[in-house]
Amino acid sequence: MSNTKQIISITPALVDCDAVEMADSEFERRDLVFGPCHHNQRIDRVLVDLVPEFSRSYLQQLIDTGGVWVNGKVVDKASLRVKLADRGSIELRPTPQSQSFKAEQMALDLVFQDEHLLVINKPAGLVVHPAPGNWSGTLMNGLLGFDPLAFTLPRAGIVHRLDKDTSGLMVVARTRSVMDALVRAIAARDVRRQYLALAHGAWRGSRLRQVDSPIGRDPANRLRMAVVDLALHGGKLAVTDFACLADFERGCLVECTLHTGRTHQIRVHMASILHPLVADPLYGGAPAAGMQRQALHAFKLAFVHPVTLAPMAFGAPIPADMLSALAQWGLKYNA
Repeated sequence: MSNTKQIISITPALVDCDAVEMADSEFERRDLVFGPCHHNQRIDRVLVDLVPEFSRSYLQQLIDTGGVWVNGKVVDKASLRVKLADRGSIELRPTPQSQSFKAEQMALDLVFQDEHLLVINKPAGLVVHPAPGNWSGTLMNGLLGFDPLAFTLPRAGIVHRLDKDTSGLMVVARTRSVMDALVRAIAARDVRRQYLALAHGAWRGSRLRQVDSPIGRDPANRLRMAVVDLALHGGKLAVTDFACLADFERGCLVECTLHTGRTHQIRVHMASILHPLVADPLYGGAPAAGMQRQALHAFKLAFVHPVTLAPMAFGAPIPADMLSALAQWGLKYNA
């Protein structure tokens, strides 16, 4: 289980879905002929009928990127209603999302690998899944470059994620049966995930503490998650155990154990008990002790191997920026 960093170079390939196959060819321009059933209908709904071989989301992206015209003018709103006498056209071209499914050369810090799964130590700053603003250079792209068979798996075998600025351990499936088994294990809370967090303020109360508070979209800020009252807002149950390992008047080092896997769970629960993570402005934290990214590291991961049934346990050393922050604050961590 020694750490090995591999760089695998594979010629980038594209997933066969939603016009990705057109990425290396000329764009296809099609005329749109509106029939009586299309009169006074929204253009996004009309496109689904006239170009049925592509998904609604792909067609929406073409509207958003100026790839649809009516009467010679670029359509800028999906709600535009067409008339029977109108003439339209569409340019079928790869969108940023469709082009994101490509292999890329990337250094992967492989803590463990066999033919069934990988355990990866993800660095801070690496985005896990392609998304607006990060359509390339993601962990998924690196996994597609590492193993061409990853193209056959949803999300290249990724079964759980870490935020961009969170470092640490992730397990990735290499076959569909193992992926399904790991998803079930996570849902059944049979995968043990532990984190180290550096937070603001001297620790309050007992050194061991469990937070059992539902998490949902913050009703006051849709960009955040929050502890919510399920009687009033949508959300899901969330449970995290905390153990304070060291603290002083300005901050604390906390071990966090997830029992559920909600978006931003540790960040939200820590903020809810008045210990926002260092350098996590979204939830009330601020840069400190040299930390410029949220001070959270997934340092332990344990599960039963879905195929061999062997118990697996892995650790990832605390990264240099967090070690430096601990030293600045005089907090000791015994690995």
